[in-house]
Amino acid sequence: MGTSQIIRTVLIGAGPRGTSVLERLLANWRLGNPSASGPDGVAGLHIDVVDPYPAGPGHVWQPGQSRLYLMNTQSFYPTVIPEDPELAAPVAGCTFDQWREARQDSPDASLTEDEQAELSALGSRDFPSRALYGRYLSSTLDELLSHLPQGVTVQFHRTTATSVRHAGNGMFDVELGDGGPLTAGSVVLALGHLESRLNAEQRELQAGAGQLGLLYLPPAVPADVDWSVVPAGEPVLVRGMGLNFFDVMGQLTEGRGGKFVATEGDGTALPGQGRAGLEYIPSGDEPLIIAASRRGTPYRAKANLAGYYPSGVTLRYCTEAAVGRFAAAGITPGFDHDLWPLLQRDALWAYYSTLVRTRPDAVTEPDAFLALLQETMRPHAHSVSHWEAEADALVAKHVAPDQRLNLPGLAAPLAGRSFASQAEVDAAVVDYLLDDARRSALGEDDPVKMAIGALHHGRAVLKTAVADGGITDESWVAGLRGWFESFVEGLASGPPAIRAEQLAALARAGVVSFVGPDPKFSLDRAAGTFSAASPWVKDGKVRARAMIEALAPSNRVSVNVSPVLEQLLADGLVRPRLMMTAEGAPVETSGLDVSPHPYRPVGANGSVTEGLYVLGLQLSAAQWGTAIGAEARPQTGPVYRSGQRTLRDADEIARHILGL
Repeated sequence: MGTSQIIRTVLIGAGPRGTSVLERLLANWRLGNPSASGPDGVAGLHIDVVDPYPAGPGHVWQPGQSRLYLMNTQSFYPTVIPEDPELAAPVAGCTFDQWREARQDSPDASLTEDEQAELSALGSRDFPSRALYGRYLSSTLDELLSHLPQGVTVQFHRTTATSVRHAGNGMFDVELGDGGPLTAGSVVLALGHLESRLNAEQRELQAGAGQLGLLYLPPAVPADVDWSVVPAGEPVLVRGMGLNFFDVMGQLTEGRGGKFVATEGDGTALPGQGRAGLEYIPSGDEPLIIAASRRGTPYRAKANLAGYYPSGVTLRYCTEAAVGRFAAAGITPGFDHDLWPLLQRDALWAYYSTLVRTRPDAVTEPDAFLALLQETMRPHAHSVSHWEAEADALVAKHVAPDQRLNLPGLAAPLAGRSFASQAEVDAAVVDYLLDDARRSALGEDDPVKMAIGALHHGRAVLKTAVADGGITDESWVAGLRGWFESFVEGLASGPPAIRAEQLAALARAGVVSFVGPDPKFSLDRAAGTFSAASPWVKDGKVRARAMIEALAPSNRVSVNVSPVLEQLLADGLVRPRLMMTAEGAPVETSGLDVSPHPYRPVGANGSVTEGLYVLGLQLSAAQWGTAIGAEARPQTGPVYRSGQRTLRDADEIARHILGL
């Protein structure tokens, strides 16, 4: 760096990822200028941060949102401050869990009563509200700004960036919604979750709702929705039973004054939990929630574990060394043929080794069975079909029929079943929910949850293995994103177990009912309603004058509604990535085409747009699992590198901007 140089950079997006880049810029600037004693003779760094939402929390993590919206990870997991000893030491800040503990030991007068109340009862293994995590982000940003290194200035712009264009001499002009431009030598796109244009079916439903006087709520960030418009006492059709569903459920029940209370001796106690089940006491202001999804059931709940992964599950097959052999041999692996069989073995081993430990009565000759299973699953000893057939035969010989693992069935518990009535569907889903909550409570003593734990653990290895062209295009499209992503998310990315118990209680109270698997949705103009029906339920068509899409907005750069992203696409500074299917047809993927590392977009003409950087969700065609935040707890190996990927990406960007 020249001593008279002023480095100017613009961060578009001030949520957690933008904050991570800001933090890494400060840390690396201090590392690169260790002897700075004053502004004279020190190269300056000016950072402009652009976001219409408050810096730190950004759009999703606003501290003022409902405390019923819970994070999907426990307190010990998330952070925007790295603990990686290989990275420049932070100038300030800490992990969320450290922040939580500090405020419990020394209450902060700036916290609201609600924040203090939540903190007082929040443990390391509990699930915080998104609002409280937003407060952590805001507090962390304040701390960073109070420890700015010498020569650094930061300016925030509470507005929207509308365009980024070349300004000559390697500079960019960033136009702002309330004026501009800002001129800088580099721009970071940390855009986060963006609104998306509706698909054809959703547009038809929205238009029809307007014509017929119906209520249609499209995909949205839950905290952005005015839930008061959903009428009480009337049916409301809710499509999607992933994580957003539980946000909808909470707002339309507890959010309207209903209460969950523990029951005693009513036959709903969950074995292994040490307490009774739940009963829901309605307020009378709830609608009748009719829930529908392809599986017919919600995501499986998280197990009660001391850590993010089960401590008793060690990957034996889907290891960093195993997947690294492909690259070492000059092979680009396929997902279905090369990688999935390794993780499949780990799931089987986790299940049956846990079963032998906890239910030896369900297995004949348990020690001999595990030894034979281990030999059968030895990688490269057999063809894919051969080892699976041998393992199936071995399981059939040694394991009781009702204790055998059906991996596909875990994600589709109602598959293959027909129902004579809607009441039968409701009863089946309640049974599933209570069984799932029971298994979650057993934690490492439940074979099913340990099989899922292996899949979850292996997912971290796969994230590293498949990134940046690590697998073939056709297997990314057809395998990884085609079936595995939804499969593993439905098993390993579920809500806290309390949500399964609450949903079962709501169904027993008659507040929630279920459509059944594979529902078809339509707009019945003659009846003036929305309708949904499962082909597996007799006379199962349901109708409602209100419909909610319990889905996050689509994370696809070609349909995202963002002035700056749309301008960059139109001007050819960025382009969506195309991948080739097995048939040789190009398919547009969800993310930008980028050149690693650090990630810079590839323009329409195939050249890299230098000085422009991408971080986060818009990298979904180069990285898999970009929506998952950074992990705080220090680890080693591929799990650690996967959990810290966003922070490492932010560090690479910061160092590149600073020329380090």
